[in-house]
Parts: sequence; C-alpha cells; structure tokens
Amino acid sequence: MCVIIIKHQENKSIDQNILARASAYNPHGLGIVWLDTYDVSYHESKDWRLLQTDRPFIAHFRYATVGKVCKENVHPFPCGYNKDELLMQNGTIKGHGYGSKDVTDTQDLADHLYKIKRAHWSKHLAKFDCRFVTINTKYKSYQMYNREDWVRQDGVWYSKGNILTKMVAVYGTLKQGKSNHRLLKGVPFIGAGKTKDKYPMIVSGLPYLYDEKGVGHNVNVEVYECDGMDMNALDSLEGHPTFYERRKTDIVLDDGEVMNVWIYFINERFSLLPEETKNNLKQSYEGRDWGVLSNRFKRSVGEVENTSDESLTSDFLDEWDDWNSIQEAKDSLQKQLTKSKRTLQELKEDINGYTQREYAHDNLCPTCGCQCAVDEFEGLAYCAPCEEMYYADIEFSF
Repeated sequence: MCVIIIKHQENKSIDQNILARASAYNPHGLGIVWLDTYDVSYHESKDWRLLQTDRPFIAHFRYATVGKVCKENVHPFPCGYNKDELLMQNGTIKGHGYGSKDVTDTQDLADHLYKIKRAHWSKHLAKFDCRFVTINTKYKSYQMYNREDWVRQDGVWYSKGNILTKMVAVYGTLKQGKSNHRLLKGVPFIGAGKTKDKYPMIVSGLPYLYDEKGVGHNVNVEVYECDGMDMNALDSLEGHPTFYERRKTDIVLDDGEVMNVWIYFINERFSLLPEETKNNLKQSYEGRDWGVLSNRFKRSVGEVENTSDESLTSDFLDEWDDWNSIQEAKDSLQKQLTKSKRTLQELKEDINGYTQREYAHDNLCPTCGCQCAVDEFEGLAYCAPCEEMYYADIEFSF
C-alpha cells in the first residue's frame, strides 16, 4: 500500500495521470518534502495538483493499513526526538509488533530508529519487505533504502509501479473487436501501426509472434497506454513470462511516429517449427466472429466428426478448442475479479474511520454529470472535464 515519489530534478514535471492515479489509489493523505528548501507540508490526497510543478520533491501518498485515517498519520514522521530526521515508508511491517489501531507502523518504527545508531539504519531497514526514505532537513539530504525494489521512469523514482503507464502493442485477441479486448476497455488507445522490423507470426486458432527479427512481415498492431493494473491483467492472460514473454520492440504508427513499446512473444524457438508452418506466416490477425461461432459450437462435436469432409472436421475442432480456451480464460479471470472485490470489501471494513467515496452512478460524474471512462478492473471512473476520479458503480461481468 501507499506510494513514494522522488523527483529530485528541477524543471521537470510528472504526467498528471500518474499523479491522479497515485491520489485515487491512495486516498488517505499526502505528505511532501520540498527538496529546494526541505520544508515539509501535509495535505489531502486530492491535492495532488500541488505536485504539478518544476520544484523537486519527495511525496508520500498514504493508503491506510495500520493506524487510523487522520492527518497525524500522514508521512513523513520524525525519528523520535530528532525532529531533523524524518521517515517515509511504503509497505506494511508484519510480525514485529509495530503500530496499532490508532498509530501507524511507520511512526512506531521511526521512534525505534531514534534508539539505533544512524550507521546501522540501512542494515535494520533491510530486514523489512518495504521501501523507505529518510530525510534530514538540517543537512538537506535524503537516503533511499531497499532501492532494488523501486521503479525508475523518466528520471523519477517510484516505490512501486502500479501508478505508472507502459506502452503495449497488441496483435491478436486483445485488438479492437476481438475476444479479449474487454481487458483494454477504458485504456487509452494510442494508435494503430506496424512493427518496425519484420517478425514471424503464425495463426493456429490463436496468433503466435516469434522473436526472430528479419523474418516474416511487419506485423499489424494496436498500441495502448496501460497502467500497472492493466499490465498485471495482460501478463496474467498471456502467461508472462512463462508462455508468452513481454519484450521491447519498435513500432511505427500510421502517422509515422516511432515508439519503443512492449509486445508479447511466444516462448518458443521459431527454428524448431515445421517448414510448412514457416511458409505460412501472417501479417495480421483478423480473428473470428465469436458470436457467430458460439452458435456453431452449440452443435455436438460428434455431428461434425461424422461428416465426410475431413478438412471441415479439423477446422471445426481447432475452433472448438480455441473457443473453449477463451471461455476457460474468462472463467478464471471472473473468479480472480470476484475474489479481489471480496478482499477489497473486507479491507474497507477493517479500516477504522473509512468513509465511503462518491460513486459515478451509471458512469456519470457526480460533479458535472459527464460520462466517465471506467476501468472495470480497478473500480474507478475518470471524468475528463473535472479531471477527478471516483469509485465506479459497475458490475464485474462479461
């Protein structure tokens, strides 16, 4: 839970969508250390626009897991009686007795650090599966801990990557109008294009792209801007990194812009494929009309197997297997969503002082009444005119 953002460069700004997500995901308070003066200020998470500035800063957006929701529990915390030394934390310290229903585990830990020699802090903090920052306002310096668990993008450090976005190129069932495009519902569409280099793609029910540069075609793709939750859903669908593996490649959009984006390659060696398959490479996956095919699949397999047309039987059985795999994937994802929804509700009930947020009923913004873009996997609605985020009143269904 929570997220820490370290922007130490001046004359550099952070995308407002990243800051808006940080606020929406972590609604329980915002603490800022301004690195040009080392002044500290405390705010509500909805005041994230304060960070749309060239000033360097360290910001902490809180999501309460230990301790009540109040301004006193917003990071950073002074380390005991040393008011010049401050502590921020992302994560929850489990099994060490830190924190209570009123006090955060971070404040307890800060008081404990005061009793430890400063030279031993790094070793002590490495024991915990959390990300930390200590700030010394007297000497105007800061230090990151467990840096290997942080994410760096465009020169800015993030204690976790779920608020960041990645450009992803899709070429198969995730494209518009195809069976799995629901996973990209509400995700910003950047544009259509082709891979800059040629790659071999075969279609056997589903499309399979091989990482064999210079062979095949410049494959037709669609590019989307995905955040951390979107990426988790796509990685789960594609079986990354075991079945498919996500790697970077260059894409040329239809308007000529070249982008270096993520794309999913099948984890198989193209050289091991039969020659017949190598000679039947595709440039684009057109897919099938699954609504029509679903009616065909209501017939018994036995009826088709009895036909004298062996090619029809083979094609139909391939489609049948393809259809079943899609249904199994949908059922599995539905179970994950149901479980996540139940876990979120239980977590909300455990948070002392939790206040229900406004809902965007029927995807309409409660402030201005405009239609909101809804992310079904996070339960959030984003209103472009207001630039606000709300919990969305939606059902997890397909």
